Amino acid sequence: MVESITDSIVEFFSGTLPKEVIIFIISMMPVLELRGGMIAAKLLDVQLAKAFVICYIGNILPVPFILIFIRKIFDFLKKYKPTKKIVDKIEYRSMRKSEKVLKYRRLGLLMFVAIPVPGTGGWTGAILASLLDMRIKSSLPLIILGVLIADCIMTLLSYGLLGIFV
Repeated sequence: MVESITDSIVEFFSGTLPKEVIIFIISMMPVLELRGGMIAAKLLDVQLAKAFVICYIGNILPVPFILIFIRKIFDFLKKYKPTKKIVDKIEYRSMRKSEKVLKYRRLGLLMFVAIPVPGTGGWTGAILASLLDMRIKSSLPLIILGVLIADCIMTLLSYGLLGIFV
């Protein structure tokens, strides 16, 4: 799913935006995040080190805003019937994945963000931390580190470096 959405976005913006801007935008998007950004970077033949930094920054940029504002946004959206269902669904899906985070708290949040599989990452980690009333002071550094670890993993997978070590 991430690959097909990423392909579509790359195809849509190719020729109109610089490839670095494309991977930055993809890395900021929920669901795709840096997983999609690194796939796009490889497709667009962006140099590895440049892709690593751009995708990392793109992925962590929304996180502080999510931690600060998401509950207020959700509360506002819940006042309206059409958006209430969407917010309830997002909260349900996020909380459904909260078991490990609740059990291991800080380490759980770090691992939740660090392992780059669908449904995890900076966005979901920030939403989850907010819903679990984790303090920004403790959750933000964990999410930032988790995104860095995920970036390392995705770089190894996207650029084929894993074959060197395995």
